[in-house]
Amino acid sequence: MQLEVIGVGGAGCRIADAIRAAEPADHSFLTDVFAFDTDADDLARTVIPESHRFQYGEDASDRDGDPDAGLERGLAIGQESVDELLGALEGGRGTSLAADAVLLTVGLGGATGGGTAPALVAALQRRYDAPVYVLATLPADREFDAEADTSSAGHRTSDHADDGPPRPDAAANAIESLERLDGLASAIIAFDTDAWLRPGEGLVDGRDRCNRELATRVAAVFASGGDSDGAVAQTVIDTSDVRRILGDESAIVTLGYGEQTVETSGSRFGLGLLPSEPDVETSEAASAIETVVRKGIRGKHTLECDPVTAERGLLIVGGPPAWLNRRAIAEGRRTLESAIGGSGILGGDAPRPDGDRVFAAVVFAGVKSDRLEELRVAAD
Repeated sequence: MQLEVIGVGGAGCRIADAIRAAEPADHSFLTDVFAFDTDADDLARTVIPESHRFQYGEDASDRDGDPDAGLERGLAIGQESVDELLGALEGGRGTSLAADAVLLTVGLGGATGGGTAPALVAALQRRYDAPVYVLATLPADREFDAEADTSSAGHRTSDHADDGPPRPDAAANAIESLERLDGLASAIIAFDTDAWLRPGEGLVDGRDRCNRELATRVAAVFASGGDSDGAVAQTVIDTSDVRRILGDESAIVTLGYGEQTVETSGSRFGLGLLPSEPDVETSEAASAIETVVRKGIRGKHTLECDPVTAERGLLIVGGPPAWLNRRAIAEGRRTLESAIGGSGILGGDAPRPDGDRVFAAVVFAGVKSDRLEELRVAAD
């Protein structure tokens, strides 16, 4: 699936940067990557080409201390700037959309991304005949509650100097932005920042690592289709498959992922002189696939949920072709079907001849999550 990625706001632009860096060299899936922000300094820190960066609205630094500079003001700026943003997109790539879908990346704790996203998503849906997905990070507890303890919900208490001042409206901003995106975004891929921060790790320290983790999962899902360096997938996951699983009704989506490094060296005649595809024991390949599928289904998700709440699921198993055992991949698909308790399952493989890892990317669509309910309580 070919994606156009648009980062909005500081957090969204950093995520767009990370996705661009995670694009496989041998399997391109990005047509364009753009960065939109009200803060000129934040924009200058991205590695996205200057021609694809755009400052809009009033500079964030001009609103410091302004009581009206919250989400409502962000929503107003988004509405006022949407035509300008569409013009910046088309100025950077022309009026046609070469991608199969648009992925808008945004952090929902603040006002810039959460305020702009609803208006921009609505405008993109009107302008193009392609789905518009939102990749949204949820705020960590420490952003809005410096005294949060671990007794009720298992969240960590921390007061790091490098985290910046608390944002008491972060939870409310996130919930209101999600509600405004409901019915506009084709699907909302959620990432719970709080669950991914390590004990004692500050937001600034942890965000780049978290963004890399998220980008790895995005690339594993959206770069899955087609062939790679002449290696043909046994079961191809194409654009229509991804669209079918993600849907077009603003489903909440979470991503699972597992990987394992495998042996890829081999030589003809056993002399170590000529490279060749290694001979892989069937049982060894099956064990590797079983391990990564289990991690993808039962391991850490971008938004924690019980898989049984998912309405649909997608499994992509990738890696060196010699390791992609067809029977084990089919068994992995049955495992996913059993986990979500439904039949809305698709699965396929993604050969990576130059890779040294077997991986499983899992998409759970239409999930329910206790974390969203916790944020709603915090927002009240």
